[in-house]
Amino acid sequence: KRRGSGGSQSGRCGRSWLPFAAAGGMEDFSAKFVSQKISKTRWRPVPAAALQPPELFATGSWDNEENKISVWSVGDFGSLGPNGEYQGEPQLLCDIRHHGDVMDMQFFDQERIVAASSTGSVTIFRHHQNNQTLSVNQRWERAHYHVDPDTPFYGGASCTGVICNNPEIVTVGEDGRINLFRADHREAVRTIENADSSTLHAVTFLRTTEILTVNSIGQLKIWDFRQQRNEPSQIFSLTGDRIPLHCVDRHPNQQHIVATGGQDGMLSIWDVRQGSMPVSLLNAHEAEMWEVHFHPSNPDHLFTCSEDGSLWHWDTSTDVSEKPSFFHQGGRSTTLLSHTANQSVISAWLSNNPTKDRMEITNLVPNQTLSVNSLDVLGPCLVCGTDAEAIYVNRHLFA
Repeated sequence: KRRGSGGSQSGRCGRSWLPFAAAGGMEDFSAKFVSQKISKTRWRPVPAAALQPPELFATGSWDNEENKISVWSVGDFGSLGPNGEYQGEPQLLCDIRHHGDVMDMQFFDQERIVAASSTGSVTIFRHHQNNQTLSVNQRWERAHYHVDPDTPFYGGASCTGVICNNPEIVTVGEDGRINLFRADHREAVRTIENADSSTLHAVTFLRTTEILTVNSIGQLKIWDFRQQRNEPSQIFSLTGDRIPLHCVDRHPNQQHIVATGGQDGMLSIWDVRQGSMPVSLLNAHEAEMWEVHFHPSNPDHLFTCSEDGSLWHWDTSTDVSEKPSFFHQGGRSTTLLSHTANQSVISAWLSNNPTKDRMEITNLVPNQTLSVNSLDVLGPCLVCGTDAEAIYVNRHLFA
């Protein structure tokens, strides 16, 4: 995906904070400058019965002299502004050194974070909330590696993606390998050695026993762990150019609907029950799309971020044909996109109903120059991390 040699960070000032009031939607964000390029941001899951919004998130960094996993709080620090907007900045609770770039990161449960490294290792960190420290809970040192045919040496291959479904952890890497780990096992429960001849960029669960992977030649594959054979049960692909796919997410309620983003910035929507090609290809970003996420409880809303410095909110929840003109309303740059789909499934993402064939798109961080590498959404809250050494938090997504 990307690699950094960790250039010099000299001449940087320490952490500082700026309340953001730039044009085009940033008025809802607080920004924290962290003197590190942030590769991943993830909210800590909220207990199922809890009604409160998330309060903690974790970040991972890349391309720094020393990379870190950090845990932050957005609790009730700071004050409310005149319009009730949140003005407090995220507070650093603790951090710990991470060997290599953080390529992916997921919360395993309320206390544990799984991180994938450019060195090929996979580490579980435990967050001790009583004294606000992080420690290494478990590490699989050579989860991903290249074998040098001329020597007995193993060279680390970047672990590019990790997904958790307690007690299981699935990892993929640039070595084309898929690993199934369990948190209490020292060794992999299952490894599919040559799952792919190209780099696997991302992975997600389709169902409890099935995963989806995307690779560097534009393919989406389904793997069923109930099957002993090491072959995908289905293969889907973008037509023609073999454009690498970088990210994937599954609709939380309709498990047959999958979104992917690629090297060309396009958003693809797939229906894995039918055909082998995407049902929709939507023009999106001007450079690589690094992450795509359906909102976990409000999946008519989807979020994407890109190397081009943009973070897009895709809203299919409203019938835009009945709306007044909302171009540049509130300073937001909003565009309407035609949505080409050819099936009768009634879903906002697959619908061919003419009144539902357009969606509202808002760029939440206009005027950005450097890559937005990661985003996460939970409840009313969004967090994203950038190469501009900043994290942004919005606690009023649907205000």
